[in-house]
Formats: sequence, C-alpha cells, structure tokens
Amino acid sequence: MRKDAGHFIDTDRYPIGEAGSARDALIADLRAAIEREGCAVLKGFVRAERLGELVAESDRVAIHGHRNFNRTNPYFTKDRPDLPASHPLRRFYDRSNAFVPADNFGPESILRAIYEWPAFAPFIQAALGEDRFYRYADPLADVIVNLAEAGNGFPWHFDTNNYTVTLAIQNAEAGGDFEYSPHLRSPTDENYAGVEAVLDGDSSLIRTLHLEPGDLQIFKGRYSLHRVTPMEGARARYVAIFSFTEEPGMVGSPERTRQLYGRVLPVHIERAGLRRDTLVD
Repeated sequence: MRKDAGHFIDTDRYPIGEAGSARDALIADLRAAIEREGCAVLKGFVRAERLGELVAESDRVAIHGHRNFNRTNPYFTKDRPDLPASHPLRRFYDRSNAFVPADNFGPESILRAIYEWPAFAPFIQAALGEDRFYRYADPLADVIVNLAEAGNGFPWHFDTNNYTVTLAIQNAEAGGDFEYSPHLRSPTDENYAGVEAVLDGDSSLIRTLHLEPGDLQIFKGRYSLHRVTPMEGARARYVAIFSFTEEPGMVGSPERTRQLYGRVLPVHIERAGLRRDTLVD
C-alpha cells in the first residue's frame, strides 16, 4: 500500500503544501540560506515518532547496497598524468561506503512517497529559486540511501546533480559530519585553485554540519565541494538522497553510475552527456 507522506513530514512546523504567509516566510528563509551558504537545513522535517519506520525501511534494503572500496578524485574521473601531481584531478582518496539503488524503493516505500508527494518538488524548487526543475530521471538514482559503517567515509567530491536533497535517518555512533566548501565552482569555472586549497586543508573555506535524524538538507552539491568524515561504532549511518535536475531526462554518466551502483542500464548509455554545463563531472 502506498504511504501518505503527510503522515511523516511535520507539516505543522513546515506547511510546505499550504499556500500562505507561513510557507512564503519559510521559503524566503531557505532561499537566503542557500544563497549565503550553499545549503539550508530544516531541522526535524520528519516527525520524531515516525523515524523508526524510516530506519526499518533502510534496514530492509541495506543488503542491496553496492559497497565500493576504491580511490577516487573529487570528480570520479581517471588520473591525468599530464598534469602536476598537486592538481585536483590527480588527488585521489579512499572511498568506502555503499549506495542502495533507487529500484529498491517501490510504491510502498516511505522515501519514495516523500519524493513523489505533489507538494514536495514545488517546495524544493521554490526554496532554490529555480525556473527549470525536474525530478531526476535516473532509475537507479532518483531516491537512494547512502549506507556507511565504521571506518567508512566519503572523500571530497562534487555531485553529478545540481541540486541534492538529503534526509538524515540514522547517525553512526560517532563521526559522519558533513563538511563542505560553498560555491567553490560555477557552471563555467572549475576553480581548480580553490579546490586545491580545500584539499590542502584551508579551514577558511570549509564549513561543518552535524545533521540529526529527521533533518532535511537542501544542497547545491554540484558547485560546493563536500565530504563526510569517517564513521565510528557499530551503528550504521543512513542518509536518504532525493535528486533533482534542471533538465528533463537527465541520468548519471555510465562511468560514475557503475562506480556508485555497480551496474549500468541502457538509459545511461543512451543519454550520456545530456547536461547543460561543461564541468568535468
């Protein structure tokens, strides 16, 4: 049976589906935060008493997570021996976590119910202030769960999608902080010098967030370099990721899709290269 997203979202605190001054004020605050910081956080977006159901859903599908342990640069591309060793395209780091692909979240999924709730995408679009806004068309990546266990982490990287919305479901016992450098690149400028400074540990460029279960984050991850610090303890960290794009029909690149999900579908081959910017990835 399909879930009702309104039963899980704290609509008293966040009236995202009701036109009026309260929603307008909320959107204005979120838009200002995104413009200033590159992201915004809605604390307790999911009702505390319903979080256990999201944890249970994540537990059920965790076995389907594609665990990948390798070394990647911030762009998930191959090495460039023609460049200096300090160049960001040549800076590789250990990556060790797992993604549960979207085709494990069917019509009965709570997370898919939230993603496809008619009020959700228009609210996110309004908060971002975007004219063009679509659900991600990737059948493996529109609604996913990131699973990380002790020792796992996610090194510095940029997202494939312009806009990423994450929902914290369960934290590890320690670690798992979200670190990012807002507005580090633009659709027309890679800003390799700035990326190199972050990779070298320039703290003036780095912000840190500690998200609690139930918090929703709206983030421009294609332009802000970010990472998740390594986890500690026996409890897994679960974070749902809802993805949106500025072009209809967009999917992940074949190379990156294979890295993250362990497989590629025909649609990834057919639509490779379909995006508006010319960034590396």
